[in-house]
Amino acid sequence: MGLLAWIVFGAIAGWAANVVVGGRSRRPQGCLVSVLVGIVGAALGGLLYKAFTGQQKTFEFDLSSFGIAALGAVVLLVLLRLVQSAGRRGPRNHS
Repeated sequence: MGLLAWIVFGAIAGWAANVVVGGRSRRPQGCLVSVLVGIVGAALGGLLYKAFTGQQKTFEFDLSSFGIAALGAVVLLVLLRLVQSAGRRGPRNHS
């Protein structure tokens, strides 16, 4: 896939992941963030795919590639939200 295709693919996968993870109370994210989440999510999804199946995934413009990229982006957003919520709570004082 070319650079422009990765950007478009990443933007769509990142947007879809934000819709899935955020639900009705989701915070809108910018286009650049959607692209980054989608591209990093596609890489993460590819790693997860290889870990579970033992096969390498070649990303093309098809439904299975989109599903793996979106799933990776969902995992990425869930992990980021868990880290953010843990950071907001801060350390607890057990005095």
